[in-house]
Amino acid sequence: MTKRITIVLLLLLAVFPSSCAAPSESGRMRLVVSIQPLAWFAERISGDLAEVSVMVPPGGNPHTYEPLPRQMAMLAQTPLFVKAGSGVEFEIDWMERFMKMNPSLKVCDASRGVALLPMAVGHSHRHDSSVHHMDPHYWLDPGNGLLIADAIAEALSKEDPLNSAVYRENARVLKEELKELDAFIRGRLRGLTNRSFLVFHPAWGYYAHAYNLQQIAAEEEGKSLTPRQMERVIRFARQAGIRVVFVSPQFSSAQAETIARGIGGVTRIVDPLAFSYEENLRSVTATFLEGRQ
Repeated sequence: MTKRITIVLLLLLAVFPSSCAAPSESGRMRLVVSIQPLAWFAERISGDLAEVSVMVPPGGNPHTYEPLPRQMAMLAQTPLFVKAGSGVEFEIDWMERFMKMNPSLKVCDASRGVALLPMAVGHSHRHDSSVHHMDPHYWLDPGNGLLIADAIAEALSKEDPLNSAVYRENARVLKEELKELDAFIRGRLRGLTNRSFLVFHPAWGYYAHAYNLQQIAAEEEGKSLTPRQMERVIRFARQAGIRVVFVSPQFSSAQAETIARGIGGVTRIVDPLAFSYEENLRSVTATFLEGRQ
């Protein structure tokens, strides 16, 4: 698959020279982002001045996704790419090839200024950043959303200085909404005595860190659990009084459902890559609270 797309990339280089970054069919500036949550930020800040496209589609997994040939062709004509940064595998594998295809492509790193956290490691709660990868899901803390908004507004302003005031004002309004979202979540979670929650894939470390919660991860580094590990997680969850296993829709829920049966509980889907950022975090907060009732 990768070899086939690489051949397509080389053919596109011949068809689309690097200087041909052009507006979309609508006449608006082209803007490509890597994942759905960043598309939400980009659309809010650019308003009707840019046409935003997403590389990893809804339900796609950034750990394994490979761009389609039509996406590569689109990128060859795009002046600005907003990447998640922070170690997202899709970007690590493809950014160099994107730049070779379009040397004039400007790249905005949405993680600029974010204090990255180490990835949660299993249910032992170890957090050793010298051994394990950093957690790439920084956008799930609305406080980091303020930094994302600033980074995108600055990149758009540099690419399109005539509309800089529009981008910066849109970012200001968005940041006020993010502060209100943060206050809402803090209010909902205030007073909880049991602040632990069990997730299969540890995507919610920044959310947990922001709101003084403890994320307990069942799996580690995307690997399936062995029967012994499964037994250990079930035993631990029983001892902690946990009855809900939260799962990401980008991963198989089979083992999470086995854990849920083992603790006499249920699984609930929480999507770290949902497009509707504010709505998603409000919904996820309600789901986490439900898991404590």
